[in-house]
Amino acid sequence: MPIISEQTIEQIRAASDIVDVVGQHVQLKRAGGASFKGLCPFHKEKTPSFNVNSARQMFYCFGCHKGGNVFTFLMAVENVDFPTAARMLAERAGIRLELDEGAPGEKGESKDVLFKLNEQIAQFYQRVLLDHASAEAARKYLEDRKLTGEIVEQFGIGFAPPQKDAIVMWAKKNKFTIAQMVAAGLLTQGEHDPEDLYDRFRGRLMFPIRDEQGRVVGFSGRVLHKDQHPAKYVNSPETMLFKKSRILYALDKARKPILDSRTAIICEGQIDVIRCHSVGINTAVAGQGTAITDDHARLLKRYADAVILVMDADSAGQNSAIRSSEIFLAAGLGVRVAALPQGEDPDSLILKRGADAMRDAIENNKTALDFQIDILTSRDDTRNETGLMRVSRALLETISKAPSAVQRDQMIQQAASRLRISPAAFHQDLRRVRTVAPRADDSEPPPEKIEHPREEIELARVLLHHPDIANFAAEYIRDDLLEDADCRAIIRELFAHGHDSDFHLAAALGNAGPECQRLAAELSASDSMVVGEVGPDRAAQDFILAIHRRALLHRRRELEQQRAAATVRQGAGPEDADYARIDMELKQLILDLKQMQQGWEKAAPILALHLGP
Repeated sequence: MPIISEQTIEQIRAASDIVDVVGQHVQLKRAGGASFKGLCPFHKEKTPSFNVNSARQMFYCFGCHKGGNVFTFLMAVENVDFPTAARMLAERAGIRLELDEGAPGEKGESKDVLFKLNEQIAQFYQRVLLDHASAEAARKYLEDRKLTGEIVEQFGIGFAPPQKDAIVMWAKKNKFTIAQMVAAGLLTQGEHDPEDLYDRFRGRLMFPIRDEQGRVVGFSGRVLHKDQHPAKYVNSPETMLFKKSRILYALDKARKPILDSRTAIICEGQIDVIRCHSVGINTAVAGQGTAITDDHARLLKRYADAVILVMDADSAGQNSAIRSSEIFLAAGLGVRVAALPQGEDPDSLILKRGADAMRDAIENNKTALDFQIDILTSRDDTRNETGLMRVSRALLETISKAPSAVQRDQMIQQAASRLRISPAAFHQDLRRVRTVAPRADDSEPPPEKIEHPREEIELARVLLHHPDIANFAAEYIRDDLLEDADCRAIIRELFAHGHDSDFHLAAALGNAGPECQRLAAELSASDSMVVGEVGPDRAAQDFILAIHRRALLHRRRELEQQRAAATVRQGAGPEDADYARIDMELKQLILDLKQMQQGWEKAAPILALHLGP
């Protein structure tokens, strides 16, 4: 598989300022010097503990201990692999990717090939829509729906030719294999005869589905007439690229507006979303032919603090709004619901009454709980005990999903007031519900922080913040004295380059493992607090001594074990040569350890002796 060259990775790194990249996902405020702070995107917090350092090009959260460089940030926040993160940053910086060819025979149905295939066939579908005679009915349909011109271009709307072999011929012309077309979900093969190929979307209006990075991952095909086919919409099947439970339609276009407003508008259908965007309501997105999932909620949580659900006014739309509310609440998002007039959806409302009517509906939203109470009390008579219990039980199920105790208490006060029940009774019943059902805040705890030797970490910290002492410290520290591989990698780089004015630790550790990069980010984000009044030179000396003392104590234990083993094995005593050698080295080691306790001046010659020539 083609890989990104090291030279290109360094070019991408140099062109990608971490403050700008993180700032697209986190609202940052300058915290002095080169430091910026914000609320961590990786865990729930109210007080900012997320730090970005522009000078060192690293990020670190003091709350959940995530850290790293611009690549690792994008990988974590976008849930993508390194090549994808590199491509995203390259596109952002306008850098053309230079690829090294990997091992032969690995091209097959790779993600890169499928992305390329989907993008090219989306362009083909649009050309057919705009220019081909077979798409006349599709053009008329779009004209009747007032989906023309700029809207078609902006959303890449196209038309799949009705001819049976049209995309097979297209694939051959564009050098894509049948296997790749099947892997992309564009063709299906006969169950008994693989040569029997069927175009999944033939004769349908085509809506490309893009992920949040704007890459085509699949398609949704719509019939032109309701009686043409029993399935009004057909979506791509689950493929290497397309996971419908993780895709929100138009998020690639809505992501930046959502990040700016911190609020997303959730519609039910693609055309509803397209219509909203066409009139400037550009934070609208929709699920992809499936109910809202936990993955959808987690995806939106990267960009938004709240969502406004815009659902159809029928019973199915109401039930969907209630189910979706619980999922978004559990993800820690604020949830409100915009009720549309009976019989309307966003598309029809905007066409009939204009964009302002839609904006008014969005502005006049109500809390998810108020919406649910309105729906439930219209279906059930709360004046009798049975109806009241059914409604209150349903409300408690929703309230229990909220991860915040403050939010739950506020919702209880609201429900109690509406149903004329004491808040204490609601609280009591809620405790029972939360002991039975998994709580929304019972999320998986962050991974346990890896412990590194304190003396090695603190030496690295002093070296990083006071690079002028690197040459001095390097005289007394060898690689084999450092027990921790991550600390060793960091200290090695600081010894070699820490004093260089243009040195970036993040770049130097580009090929290191994630824990090494996280540790480097943690050290970069924190000041060398251990220096205090003693100064960096004295602090470095103390940590060098601690590292040597640890090594000598290890050696002392080894010698004690060797002496004991020699005694047991041979009944040796002080007269035995082997015993005498071990005993003499052990006694000298004990003297050395005692002398090292008397300070640097006494210890330095001993360190030099143990280091050897």
